[in-house]
Amino acid sequence: MDPGVAVPPKLYGGHERLVYMFAEQYIKMGHSVTILAGPDSYCSGKTICFGKNGLKKRRFQLLWEALIAWKYLYLNHSKYDLIHNFGRLAYLIPIVNKPVQKIMTYGRAVTSKNIEKICSKPNMKLIFTGCSNYLVSTGNVAGVWKTVYNAIDFGKYNLQTNVEDDAPLIFLSRLDKIKGCHNAIALAQKTGRKLIIAGNISHIKEEQTYFETEVKPYVDGTQIQYVGPLNDEEKNEYLGKCSALLMLIEWDEPFGMVMAEAMACGTPVIGFKRGSVREVVEEEITGFVVNTLDEAIGVVNKIPTINRSLCRERAMMRFNVDVIAENYLNLLKG
Repeated sequence: MDPGVAVPPKLYGGHERLVYMFAEQYIKMGHSVTILAGPDSYCSGKTICFGKNGLKKRRFQLLWEALIAWKYLYLNHSKYDLIHNFGRLAYLIPIVNKPVQKIMTYGRAVTSKNIEKICSKPNMKLIFTGCSNYLVSTGNVAGVWKTVYNAIDFGKYNLQTNVEDDAPLIFLSRLDKIKGCHNAIALAQKTGRKLIIAGNISHIKEEQTYFETEVKPYVDGTQIQYVGPLNDEEKNEYLGKCSALLMLIEWDEPFGMVMAEAMACGTPVIGFKRGSVREVVEEEITGFVVNTLDEAIGVVNKIPTINRSLCRERAMMRFNVDVIAENYLNLLKG
């Protein structure tokens, strides 16, 4: 895992959360696990920390971190049956042609040139995975590719079956424009529904301007409320008490774990037909997939038709950590 955010993360950190969940699940299954990650990381197995945390790094720092990873993997790869990389593809360079099984997992946009380069060299037992069919389609230019969805630990989320029909809607994500908070606000205004906005404000200047001009002016503390970033316990609380999660995105989301987190509480999703949304959301079972804001407004009155118990059950069958961990291990049998 790239150094930058500790494993597990306290707040934001999708892949870091996945690495921790899979490490713990593999240990439960009887496997020995070592994680190689940034400072302050840990798991119930063995943890090797390297590099430094922080998202802004100079090129020298990135090279230094790669050298540490290269040295460790080159010297120790033969000790492992599987090396599963959630970090930079470059980390695998020293062992790409070694006989140990390797999985390279992507959760964000794939640089196809890098895939072509590494696959043009001799390589052994290397499988690429993406967290949705959509994401796989962006990188499947060479090599062996499989779709393995992201996971959450359903044990950390409680099913809430008794939610009022007019319970608040919720937007939960990083407050960047592409995440569509302004669309959620527009829907709330046009339907008269209450909206809870949760998520961290970006450190990028233009995104801060977006928050100040397109989000903050509409937060009145009554109909539209901003509650800041949420930890796992707070996610469970807020998602569970809301009638639906709004996923009115303006980009092609590779997966969107918040959708699975909402479903784990029985809370359905209303999402635009972008990226992975059509794969994650089962129409009229775990939510509604729409093309426009008007269509999203049109399905708000259909939210009570969703059986919240079935919503959680279906999502759990697809996205719980034990299911996805087994899906990864099954790749080695192929």
